[in-house]
Amino acid sequence: MLSFENKAILVLGAGGGIGSALCRLLAKEDARIFAAGWRRKSLDPLADELDIPTGLVDATRMDEVERLFEQAVEHVGPLDGVVNCIGSLLLKPAHLTTTEEWNTTILENLTSAFHAVCAGVRSMMDTGGSIVLLSSAAARLGFANHEAIAAAKAGVIGLTLSAAATYGPRRIRVNCVAPGLTRTPLTARITGSEIGLKASQAMNVLGRIGEPDDAASAIAWLLHPSSNWVTGQVIGVDGGLATVRSRGTVN
Repeated sequence: MLSFENKAILVLGAGGGIGSALCRLLAKEDARIFAAGWRRKSLDPLADELDIPTGLVDATRMDEVERLFEQAVEHVGPLDGVVNCIGSLLLKPAHLTTTEEWNTTILENLTSAFHAVCAGVRSMMDTGGSIVLLSSAAARLGFANHEAIAAAKAGVIGLTLSAAATYGPRRIRVNCVAPGLTRTPLTARITGSEIGLKASQAMNVLGRIGEPDDAASAIAWLLHPSSNWVTGQVIGVDGGLATVRSRGTVN
């Protein structure tokens, strides 16, 4: 197992499926965690379970993100890692997507990531550290009715690559995890449908959809010093969805 003793990690979107799984994993390995998110009702149970400090933030607002980072440092000390799990899911074709839906999708998925990078690099400029963002398999492979979310998540990949190049000399690593369909509250409309679930399972060479721990484990590795020569990478945690196809079983 990876030890995070004496490591301070800020997790934005900690109340979601992947964010909460990550917090539980890090807590088992003795990390000092500051958990942040949109809503108190999703953070309070996690805080009670893990006995960790929490903060509310609208990550689409830079001023709120900056205040949150100050609050995090006050509680857990100088940050070694930052993760942005904040996001949303819009499944609509482009011609039915309103301007408001488009803007909201970009704000919640791409702007929140940009703000996490801005505040993260400022806090690590003299010490180095690791920033991990979340993209999606939909940014790497075309799926119908994903235009807005695919564009936003593709932007996260571009942000990852550029920030890794800019801040590498400061020993700040920036990487990205791109999950496939994962069983979380955000995807319940798909995973809760037997037809939708079977169709999604059939698309993966491994024959299943993702669980929150799958993505959380990859994120934790990218945060850990053992990955200290890894930056500017997009790691697909998607059962091979974006890269491989199966033609049948092996006898």
